[in-house]
Amino acid sequence: MANFDILEDLKWRGAINQQTDEAGLTKYLQEHDNLALYCGTDPTGDSLHIGHLIPFMILKRFQLAGYHPVIVIGGGTGTIGDPSGRKSERVLLSAEKLHENEVALTKQMEKLFGTENFEIVNNAEWLDKLSLIEFLREYGKHFQVNNMINKDVVASRLENGISFTEFSYQILQAIDFYQLNKNYGVQMQIGGSDQWGNITAGIDLIHKLMGSERQAFGLTIPLMLKADGTKFGKSAGGAVWLDPEKTSPYEFYQFWINQDDRDVVKYLKYFTFLSHEEIDDLAEQVKSEPWKRTAQKTLAREVTKFVHGEEGLKEAEMITDALFSGDIKNLSVKQIEEGLKSAPAAEASSQSQNIVDFLVDTQIESSKRQAREDVTNGAIYVNGDREQSVDFEVDPSKAFDGKYVIIRKGKRKYTLVTIKD
Repeated sequence: MANFDILEDLKWRGAINQQTDEAGLTKYLQEHDNLALYCGTDPTGDSLHIGHLIPFMILKRFQLAGYHPVIVIGGGTGTIGDPSGRKSERVLLSAEKLHENEVALTKQMEKLFGTENFEIVNNAEWLDKLSLIEFLREYGKHFQVNNMINKDVVASRLENGISFTEFSYQILQAIDFYQLNKNYGVQMQIGGSDQWGNITAGIDLIHKLMGSERQAFGLTIPLMLKADGTKFGKSAGGAVWLDPEKTSPYEFYQFWINQDDRDVVKYLKYFTFLSHEEIDDLAEQVKSEPWKRTAQKTLAREVTKFVHGEEGLKEAEMITDALFSGDIKNLSVKQIEEGLKSAPAAEASSQSQNIVDFLVDTQIESSKRQAREDVTNGAIYVNGDREQSVDFEVDPSKAFDGKYVIIRKGKRKYTLVTIKD
């Protein structure tokens, strides 16, 4: 049996929005140590982003507390498309693309959850076997259309229209919960706040088919907003992905380290497995020594390690330290590309060129006079070295495989100059 009250821990972390039966779940957890719970994701993409990660963090907490998480990859529901959070119909994916995405998401989940006390199932296992007549007779008759229309996810779409296909999605998700409860011993579903209607539909179906005493619980997570009121999860470059090929460990690390003081404690509670005492201590440091950004550094380190492992964290910190200190000589071409992806860019030829001309031609400096002044004053660094001679020749072949010249002006104003043949 778990050693601590996980529901109280989740409340402290601000991670509970609604529960279908808080008293019943509390009692169940006090009397049993075999709770199995699930969260699902449809393979509509080949990677999760950090917005998707939110409910899975709760699943991970239950796993660490000794309970049994089950992840449903929606090979069946993914062919339909969840209307939640959308203003228009999804574009249906091919069977081949769905399968590719299933494989990719499964690998991501195995990396986050390991192999102990954890399983992944695909709802195509039962949904693909359903005939239309069986769907209507065995399940459809238990759903009142007027109740389905009143669900938030459907009601929000009625003005612009919703197809029968997407309208039926809530029945399929309810079937998932029923099948998992019946055949896998899963008693609880977790989801975002927009999944409340689907979760309660599943519990209603379980009670209708298996009796009102059957144990089935639902828990949703609050919509996560930043202090400025905008939705959490996006960076200036778009979504922050878990796939290192889409968002590098360095970019991932930078997203977290750049969080606002007003948000960082909330994210420490939600996205790390630090103790209450450790987080309270970091909260104090945000108040007393905000300039040190200790909380942000801790947040970035913990979440990057969880998603990308020790190697990913090491890489992210190495690039961060190199760019901060200016000591970039030992970075690889790939690390330079990751670290300076968002930096101002320019192009130059592969021919050696006087530093003053080089700075003006790449528009790093507005004039030769300004270029000479900045070079002489020691404000210009070429590939990590300060250059104070106006006679210095910039030779692109000297560093980074001849692909780049890195100019730093002042403390940390980098320009990535790509060398063209």
